[in-house]
Amino acid sequence: MSTTTPPRRTRRRGELSRSGTLASHGILIVASLIALFPIAWLVFLSLGPDSDDYLHPAGIWKKMTFGNYSFVLQHTEFFDWLKSSLIVSLGTTVIGVTIAATTGYAVSRMRFPGYRKFMWVLLVTQMFPIAVLIVPMYQILADLQLIDSYLGLILVYCSTAVPYCAWLLKGYFDTIPFEIDEAGRVDGLNPFGTFARLILPLAKPGLAVAAFYSFLTAFGEVAFASTFMLSDTKYTFAVGLQTFVSEHDAQRNLMAATAVLIAIPVAAFFYLVQKNLVTGLTAGGTKG
Repeated sequence: MSTTTPPRRTRRRGELSRSGTLASHGILIVASLIALFPIAWLVFLSLGPDSDDYLHPAGIWKKMTFGNYSFVLQHTEFFDWLKSSLIVSLGTTVIGVTIAATTGYAVSRMRFPGYRKFMWVLLVTQMFPIAVLIVPMYQILADLQLIDSYLGLILVYCSTAVPYCAWLLKGYFDTIPFEIDEAGRVDGLNPFGTFARLILPLAKPGLAVAAFYSFLTAFGEVAFASTFMLSDTKYTFAVGLQTFVSEHDAQRNLMAATAVLIAIPVAAFFYLVQKNLVTGLTAGGTKG
């Protein structure tokens, strides 16, 4: 009696073997643990009631409490910091992305004298460190009477966010077919109408990346905020965290609890834009 051996399964192109699949999953698990460990450690330290619990973290298990969170919410200027951070971050996002989008679109579609040099000038502005910029910026804001004002800090952050976002969006607008602009002109739209009604809806992934970058730039920056904002009620979160550290003491348990609370607005903003962030910077140009 003859026996037939079953045909050997052919592996498809790009399909990993079992050992390769296990290895890739193992690497991803290790990478995920490495990424999540600092967050989990911060949350763990925030549950310790004493400022020196970070020196003996094993003792936190026996005395976990949410008292640090209630203290931060009730006995600090947390909500003033939240208001200031949201005003500055959202203001930087709206103004910065608006300027960057119009700049990127103009350079992508229009050929005016010096348009190439203009983009290189934007890039050169990113080369100067904060230590070099902070003194002339302070003098400019002082002359404009914008020291200790939200508008002054927003303009400073826009000077950082706009050059990068303009380059980012210019590259994205280049991937959108010119035929869309021509169709807008055929329909009687002026350049601004074409930009607002046809191009921007296709540019959502690029706008989401630019908005996320602008928001994080303003939300987590320390040097400009601590220099230009003088009133403690106008401190942003990044500056407010420094109030827990003095010359002779550091309330690290309260810092950890505040840091966890700070992450909530950032996570909420990321949730709002994540659908467009993962779409890809070339997805918009293929939609019709």
